[in-house]
Amino acid sequence: MKESQTVEFKKSLAEINEILETISAFANTKGGKILVGVGENKDGTVKEVVGVTIKGKEIENLTNEIKQNTDPVVFPSVEFVKMAGKEVLSIEVEENESKPVFEKNMVFKRVGKTNKRLSSQEIRKLAKESVDYNYTELICKEATLNDIDEEKVKWFLRKAKAERNFDIEPETPLKEALERLKLMREERLTNAAILLFGKNPQTFFLQAEIRCARFKGIEPLEFIDMKVFGGNIIDQRENAVEFVKEHIKLHAKIVGTERVETWEYPIEAVREAITNALCHRDYQFSCNVQVRIFDDRIEVWGCGLLPNGLSVDDLRKKHDSIPKNPLIAKHFFLIKFIEQWGTGTNRIIKECLSNGLPEPLFEIISNNLVVTLRKYKVTEEEIKNLNERQRQAVKFIGEKGKITSKEYCELAGVVKDTANRDINELLRKGLIKREGTGKKVFYSLK
Repeated sequence: MKESQTVEFKKSLAEINEILETISAFANTKGGKILVGVGENKDGTVKEVVGVTIKGKEIENLTNEIKQNTDPVVFPSVEFVKMAGKEVLSIEVEENESKPVFEKNMVFKRVGKTNKRLSSQEIRKLAKESVDYNYTELICKEATLNDIDEEKVKWFLRKAKAERNFDIEPETPLKEALERLKLMREERLTNAAILLFGKNPQTFFLQAEIRCARFKGIEPLEFIDMKVFGGNIIDQRENAVEFVKEHIKLHAKIVGTERVETWEYPIEAVREAITNALCHRDYQFSCNVQVRIFDDRIEVWGCGLLPNGLSVDDLRKKHDSIPKNPLIAKHFFLIKFIEQWGTGTNRIIKECLSNGLPEPLFEIISNNLVVTLRKYKVTEEEIKNLNERQRQAVKFIGEKGKITSKEYCELAGVVKDTANRDINELLRKGLIKREGTGKKVFYSLK
């Protein structure tokens, strides 16, 4: 027995970096087996079988290292085998359907008995040659029906029947229901099945979480509150919306004889932005969907770029529905989370404008789509055209909600006449508004 295209020897688990490289190489080629506890000669033949002694949580730590450092995540088969009377750890890796498989930020391919690191050009070539696939439609290799929350499936079928008159009865046997929902392939669960209905999807997809944070002020520096929501992506959606509700204001006023309550931001716009992020994110990337709440805005960070054929400008007008995850989009449609008409971003815009807020921003930042709901109409371009004192004042109002002439003088270190000139210029530009009367006058952002 010797090292080959599909066999690699490692003396111990201390060679974890080389083990991870080989996992990437095998996954990008024809698969293979790593035998830990075997020393090799220069020609690749067995020099000695030393075996391995596993202590504590070493196997668990190994599988976590593999999950955290491979993208898309590789799930090898790990077991003990006997060689020369000693126990050797066998790590068996299958060829991955979705290539390239990264090890940290590198890609390897098996060439003979060595691992070759690929250049950026070779990585692009490997991606082009890979099978055309959608990650959420692939088989989740380690998952079984025991990993599915049956009660969540029944809830889904009841809601789908109520919302879309869907014809699968809630009491349909679990396996049959999942097959009819197209969530199984070759008698095995798909990634989408686990993301939608898994008892603990993060067992298989560490990255499938939504992170929510309320920051102090207008910069992402200091947390007031932060929560990470796991579980299935259906529950993640409502958990994230509830987090937003906890951290924005609810205004009440009397209209006629009735008390009318309105949120600081339209909840339907918030819910739509979060839904779109969960529905269209790239689940094989290690980033998370994020909801960031500041004093002056809410940002919803997706995970990945727009689908091919769509630009940021398209989101502001009528456009086709091009779901990045068709299976997830189909199931979100069935329970009326989305409409599949490409109108989601248009609804976000309409909700903001009809509630007196400025049009939301749609931007690509760090290769992610970011939707920003703004409380005020001041733009970055307008802020750039202000003097330093005025910029400080706008930031102060964003954090505190208002500023008085006295506070302006103290903040900028100027006399009252200078403060009044600055404030009057901000009023003329329509960036702030005057409120109150007499000695109680203050200024807030429009």
